[in-house]
Amino acid sequence: MKSFRSQIFLFTTFMTFFILSVFTSVTSQSVVANTSFFGKISLSPSSEGVKKTVAGYTGGSYPLSRIRNRDRARNLCIGFADLKPDHILILEKDFPKLNIKVNSGGYDTTLLIVGPDDKTVRCGDDTGESKDASINASDLKAGTYQVWVGSFKARVRRNYRLSFQE
Repeated sequence: MKSFRSQIFLFTTFMTFFILSVFTSVTSQSVVANTSFFGKISLSPSSEGVKKTVAGYTGGSYPLSRIRNRDRARNLCIGFADLKPDHILILEKDFPKLNIKVNSGGYDTTLLIVGPDDKTVRCGDDTGESKDASINASDLKAGTYQVWVGSFKARVRRNYRLSFQE
């Protein structure tokens, strides 16, 4: 009788571990890859020039430096956001130049953009005299990009408008 109880205990412990492992693997992959807090933005170059604006808000406590420490230009990736990206940017064609800018009314914001592959990272902080972040990107390849808008301090909620301009 004792060995049967031990076998039941071991089986239920194993099944619990297995189910939690599968659930964690599936949810962590789908959160980073396919979802965002404020939705998808699709852009394609235009002869008139692209200009698109979306809204969101900061407020996370996850350090962006844990997602990526530095970008391809060796700029530090700073600020705090949620682990899940704020926006998914889909570039339908290559963009020679694209300006991505946060407007929160001058609060201290940051930007982190990963894509179209997992190795290409761009980080942005202050823009000139403004504390709002921006990135002037060049040679962006068609594909899917994850965009985080962070704040310099954790858990600071600021409404923002994020603009994309050719």
